[in-house]
Amino acid sequence: MIPNDMFYNDFYLSNDSEPESLHLSYFAIFKEEIRLYSVDFPNSSADVYFVDEDAFEVSWWQNWGPTILMLLGVIVVSVFFFSRLSSSVGGANTKAMDFNKSRARREDNSKVNFSDVAGCEEEKEEMVEIVQYLKEPKKFLKFGAKLPKGVLLVGPPGTGKTLLAKAVAGEAGVPFYSISGSDFVEMFVGVGAGRVRDMFRVAKQTAPCLVFIDELDAVGRQRGAGMGGGNDEREQTLNQLLVEMDGFADNSGIIVIAATNREDVLDPALLRAGRFDRQITVNLPDRAGREAIFKVHARGKVLDENIDFGQLARRTVGFSGADIANILNEAAILAVRGKKDRVTIAEIDEAIDRQIAGPAKKSRVLNPNERKA
Repeated sequence: MIPNDMFYNDFYLSNDSEPESLHLSYFAIFKEEIRLYSVDFPNSSADVYFVDEDAFEVSWWQNWGPTILMLLGVIVVSVFFFSRLSSSVGGANTKAMDFNKSRARREDNSKVNFSDVAGCEEEKEEMVEIVQYLKEPKKFLKFGAKLPKGVLLVGPPGTGKTLLAKAVAGEAGVPFYSISGSDFVEMFVGVGAGRVRDMFRVAKQTAPCLVFIDELDAVGRQRGAGMGGGNDEREQTLNQLLVEMDGFADNSGIIVIAATNREDVLDPALLRAGRFDRQITVNLPDRAGREAIFKVHARGKVLDENIDFGQLARRTVGFSGADIANILNEAAILAVRGKKDRVTIAEIDEAIDRQIAGPAKKSRVLNPNERKA
């Protein structure tokens, strides 16, 4: 019996004897031009065994196994590489498709109503008709009246244009989509127009609904004024918006409410009837409006009973609704800083001064020469 621990170094050439048959587990290492070998095993009774390479018995797996394993390894690596490549390409295409999706935020149940809007009573009356149309369209269709396609709110910043649009959606109980005009415009060609199409496509599925576009002047500027001329990306976005509001597309049931403080730069095609049927100017509140705004934003705050909102309204001429809301919020912060149990008129007075002139510089003391100057 031939031992299994034979090594290649144990062989040497022999030409004087006939070879005997022999079975080895591994044959490839003995594959050479020399045919006759003899093996010397010190622990065996026989000193020499004669080996002929033709006498080796080699199985099919021993002969082709390494080649098959190598091919399988190449196939596995190739499949892995191409799968990663295809997934990366598919992911890039998916991201490109997501890039064209609308960024409008949807709010199904707006908790804002007309009681939360103060200082613009006449503007609310104009918007009440839209709410009634959304609630009872048959009453208007009976007389052949059509739903306004768009309402443009024009006014200084902080006058409550966005709040008024939310109140319309809350009163009517319809979905409310809000987006900024700057969300449409990108550096890549066609992205803005794609987002406009996707926004109206999504809104059409939940009609009747409201779409609010804040800062309309970011996308609705007059065409021909851009550096790119007619191929400007912003102009393509505007063209798509014009088509969606009054074109071949049927977007009935979608009311677009837009807000801007730069009506003078808007494109005339955007302002015509059939697109923005109504243009409502939201001005700064008058004295009665400021008093009402103070009362609205005083809800939920612990105020002193002696605070006179009428007197505060007379002191805040030219303030917007956002300014008044900030005054009461600053007064509440000052009351907490002073470790008081309620907001007094002293905190409100300081908050008004901070709104007008900024925080007080108590360490800044004028010397006599500066006083004379």
